[in-house]
Amino acid sequence: MNKLSTAKRVQIVSALVEGNSVNATARIGGVSNNTVLKLLADLGNACAIYQDKVFRNLKCKRIECDEIWSFVHAKERHLTPELQGVFGYGDVYTWVALDADTKLVPCWNVGRRDAESGMAFIKDLSERVANRFQLSTDGNKMYLTAVEETFGADIDYAMIVKIYGHTEDDSNKRYSPAECIGCEKEVIAGKPVMSLVSTSYIERQNLTMRMSMRRFTRLTNSFSKKIENHMHAVALHYMYYNFVRIHKTLRVTPAMAAKVTTKLWEMSDIVAVVEAWEVEQQTRETLAA
Repeated sequence: MNKLSTAKRVQIVSALVEGNSVNATARIGGVSNNTVLKLLADLGNACAIYQDKVFRNLKCKRIECDEIWSFVHAKERHLTPELQGVFGYGDVYTWVALDADTKLVPCWNVGRRDAESGMAFIKDLSERVANRFQLSTDGNKMYLTAVEETFGADIDYAMIVKIYGHTEDDSNKRYSPAECIGCEKEVIAGKPVMSLVSTSYIERQNLTMRMSMRRFTRLTNSFSKKIENHMHAVALHYMYYNFVRIHKTLRVTPAMAAKVTTKLWEMSDIVAVVEAWEVEQQTRETLAA
């Protein structure tokens, strides 16, 4: 069976993490679309497993959480009746946590914007941070139950609720939100420092996602066709963001700032993680046979 060289894999990964579509990446690398998708699947699995393993016992002081909207297969209003309500079709939300100091993304969850996904996301976050920290979220009520049941009183938690104005032109706006005319900060648990209650960093991270992943770009035909590929792309994005991409303010990668690693990763290091994962998979298949 033909196998891509390490150099070719590095070229393909570099194209994907810089926001190129699958078709564009295939043209750049001189390979087929199926080859890119197969490598993306391996990348997604390996990157998700690696980050799940190393992002443990983190020492975070301030964490911001938010959800970013996207869709898979088709927009919710365009789904056929038999696909209505089936996960992986229509609206998909990526729940993201961000350390405001190191800019590290310790966990994320691709799911719905419902209580079940919110609970799974917050529970995952609780298993990664070893100390008491301050949490900031928007006014999404689904955080309330999830945070209370997961952390109880062992957290300093506040919400920032934005107040939007309404104009006569709102009905003509399809993608632009209403004008934000103010916000209110509410203490939910503990004693959060109110001057540090914010979602600015996580909202900027949402913009980074839309700029770095073609699947999140609005008003294009580059949306995800399958939920599995969508999840793989998100895992690859955060592997690159956390370990390879130098943050302009920190001048190191988020993983270095959080002391998860002591070296600056290169794209070849991500490929090495995938290749190690492939060897492990082959070993398991051989033993199973």
